[in-house]
Amino acid sequence: MGLKKREEDYESYDFLEEEEDYKGFTFPEKMNEGESYKVPLSKSEEDRLYSLLEDNIYISLHEHPTVTPDDMSEFVDYMSHGREWTPYEWLSTCYYDAIFDNMKDGTSMITSKKGWKWNDIVYDLGYRLSDIAQQDFVFIGKNIDDIEKAHDEGKIAFIPALESCTPIENELDRLDILYGLGIRMMGLVYSESNSLGTGLKEEKDGGLTYFGQAAVERMNKLGMAIDVSHASDQTCLDSFEASKHPVFITHAGARSLWDSNRLKPDEVLQECAETGGVIGIEAAPHTTVTKENPKHTIRSFMEHFEYTVDLVGIDNVSFGPDALFGDHVGLHDVFSSNLSTQSSAEKEGAEPEEIKFVKGLENPTEASQNILRWLIKNGYSDKEIGKVMGGNTLRALGEIW
Repeated sequence: MGLKKREEDYESYDFLEEEEDYKGFTFPEKMNEGESYKVPLSKSEEDRLYSLLEDNIYISLHEHPTVTPDDMSEFVDYMSHGREWTPYEWLSTCYYDAIFDNMKDGTSMITSKKGWKWNDIVYDLGYRLSDIAQQDFVFIGKNIDDIEKAHDEGKIAFIPALESCTPIENELDRLDILYGLGIRMMGLVYSESNSLGTGLKEEKDGGLTYFGQAAVERMNKLGMAIDVSHASDQTCLDSFEASKHPVFITHAGARSLWDSNRLKPDEVLQECAETGGVIGIEAAPHTTVTKENPKHTIRSFMEHFEYTVDLVGIDNVSFGPDALFGDHVGLHDVFSSNLSTQSSAEKEGAEPEEIKFVKGLENPTEASQNILRWLIKNGYSDKEIGKVMGGNTLRALGEIW
């Protein structure tokens, strides 16, 4: 299936009464915070694009396909109410067949100001699933058959994921509960350390804990994919050794191109590929800039892609743009301390250029379109494009799920 088919005008929480059942917020009128941009293609290249969409399954390893309020000073209040808004109309022009939706539980404040609480996870997931259940364009994806169904029917498989195991505390069985609630991928650690291991924000790297090893084993048994995007270098390496299945780095880039802990060193990228895992290149602001391209655009993003392909091979690379609809930089400004968005200037000795938006990759729809357009424009073969669109991810998920 090439383009998406949405046959209804449903908007988030239409089944409820705004202000009576939930607090309403004003959302942006356009999907881009900055100026929209489209990688230019010739007529024959446009034809090839639609053929690639017809013939290949397209998966994003990491997104947040919800929208932030128009006034970012209301964001904390918005998150405390728990009902994140999914812009179904904007998603209808997205090219992805499946999206790993990682919620926003690091900033979920329904019961706590600090995020990552068990009750907040359950509330957040429940609210989102209740909304998705009211329409049929986006549906819950739990296996490869669901991803294939979304492609065949012109819909989007929403695959719930979490960026950290922090909410399970020391309760291993909570992994089973989350799996039962639909979670099919989890990050072991976010930026701050937890009971499983060390986060990338820490100065001392203790790696994976004994409990973390037990969690990896349980996730292998459940068939839950493991993500180490926010884990420390040693925690990543320990996880690769502990897991019997491929491990994902769903959203990161190459530290060799920009010296930030948010990006991964060559050794970690290579060892991830050795597990059979897949590395998704990230596009969230303040991440995949480079010395050559310090302004965050699709050019710097693709520099990380090409470097990683050269390092580990094209069979182990894909995309996890980590985009959202609305003001992503504004969200980082609100939560810079706990989202680890501080620049790497103290290491580089030079600031990246000021980032107000990521040109060409500002939201899931724009990212899905421009990634494919860029690959076509830059001479990648149909076979290579099919792999990084989703073929590599399907191969790894086939071993895990």
